[in-house]
Amino acid sequence: MKISARNVLKGKVVSVEKGATTAHVKIEIAPGQVVTAAITNESVDALKLTPGSEAYAVVKASDVMVAVD
Repeated sequence: MKISARNVLKGKVVSVEKGATTAHVKIEIAPGQVVTAAITNESVDALKLTPGSEAYAVVKASDVMVAVD
């Protein structure tokens, strides 16, 4: 796989929760470190995402915000 994004995190799918049109896919990238992606149900099906399968969380953002209490 070649991609221009530099933030590519390899992990394992821990859950896929489909909604009406959008699914929330949780990918564990390190023990206790989980990234959640919101993607279409069609993409979940096309990528054959199921718990236990390997996947990459690809982060491409123009802004990163930081907040504190």
